[in-house]
Amino acid sequence: MSRSAAALIIGNEILSGKIADTNTAFLARGLFELGIELRRVVVCGDEVDSIRLELDALRSTHDLVFTSGGVGPTHDDVTIEGVAAAFGRPVVRSAAVEKVIRHYYGDRATEAHFRMANMPEGAEMLRSAEAPWPTVVIENVYVLPGVPEIFELKFTDLRKRLDEGHEFYSQAVYTQSGEGDIASLLERIASAFPSVMVGSYVKWRAEDYRTKVTFDSDDPEAIQQAADMLVEELDPALFVRRE
Repeated sequence: MSRSAAALIIGNEILSGKIADTNTAFLARGLFELGIELRRVVVCGDEVDSIRLELDALRSTHDLVFTSGGVGPTHDDVTIEGVAAAFGRPVVRSAAVEKVIRHYYGDRATEAHFRMANMPEGAEMLRSAEAPWPTVVIENVYVLPGVPEIFELKFTDLRKRLDEGHEFYSQAVYTQSGEGDIASLLERIASAFPSVMVGSYVKWRAEDYRTKVTFDSDDPEAIQQAADMLVEELDPALFVRRE
C-alpha cells in the first residue's frame, strides 16, 4: 500500500504572488517516482500559530509531511518555531549547526545567522556530502528550505531514505475527443478500476490532440486494462496515440 504525503508551503511571498511556487511541482514529481501519493498541499503565511495549526492537521492524517520555506535568518523565518509548537517541544540551539555557521561565515557571522541553528528539541539533523547543511526531521515531518535550488538539492538527497521500493505506473491515451464527449466513459472506467486514478486534461488549440487521459496506479495490470477499455470503446477516428 502506498504511503500518503502532504506539503505545507510557508511564505507570505507565495500568498502575495511575489514568488511563484515551483517546489510543489518538483515535490509531486519526486514523490510519484517513489510511489508516495501526495494528497494535500496547504499554503500558509509566516505566522507561528498558522504553521502550528496546519502542521498539526497534516501530520496526523498523512504518513509524511514536507514543509517548504521560512528557515532563513530573517524576522519572518518562523517555521522552526511553528514546527516546534506543533510537537509541543521547545526550540533549542544546535551546537553542531552553530559550529557549521561559524565556519561558513567566519567573522561575518551575526546573531541572525545563528538563528538558523535553532531546532525543535529532539529533532534529527540529516547531512551528507551533497547537502552538508542539515535537514531537520522530526518524526514524520521533513523541514525544507523555500529556495528552489536548495529545496531540490535536499529532496534529491532524501530520496534514498524515502525509497521503500514502492512504485507508481502511468499510461496516457491521447484523443481528439472533447472531455464532455467521453465523460461518461471515463466515469465507467473509474468505477470499474477503483485502484486507478483516471484524469483528463484538455489542450486548447492543439494540432495533435484535444484531450489527454491519464491512468496512474501501483497496479500495472489494472492500468493496462483501464487504458484498453478506453481505446476499445473510443471511436477509432478520435484515437491519436497511446504512451
